[in-house]
Amino acid sequence: MAALLIPRRNRGMRTRLGCLSHKSDSYNDFTAILPDKPNRALKRLSTEEATRWADSFDVLLSHKYGLAAFRAFLKTEFSEENLEFWLACEDFKKTRSAAKLASKAQRIFEEFIDVQAPREVNIDFQTRELTRRNVQEPSLSCFDQAQGKVHSL
Repeated sequence: MAALLIPRRNRGMRTRLGCLSHKSDSYNDFTAILPDKPNRALKRLSTEEATRWADSFDVLLSHKYGLAAFRAFLKTEFSEENLEFWLACEDFKKTRSAAKLASKAQRIFEEFIDVQAPREVNIDFQTRELTRRNVQEPSLSCFDQAQGKVHSL
């Protein structure tokens, strides 16, 4: 899953994250890509940690500043809905209540999958229709194929 949403061959994100390794022991000017003010924890962010983001998508998403940096990058590419969809699906998979499962599935479908959805992700017709059927009887895996298509972007 290291290439999630942005393939390893995509030089744009790797270059932006890789530039961190050219700095000294820490990257002190994250202010251009982060929405909030830098704090001491950010100033202690090592280049090694930031460089690991370019190698592991899981590490990138699990780090507060890595997630913020990736979100900022996707905004510049006009594709932040891909990350938001991915995160919504990951949260959906943690749902344990059958009652909540159906309502969450419907909300995700209406927000990201349905034609003309406010934050529609780019998937093919077959995947959209399969997901539509899956949402009618939702399971924790009902968005897996759509997530796979977003991953391949």
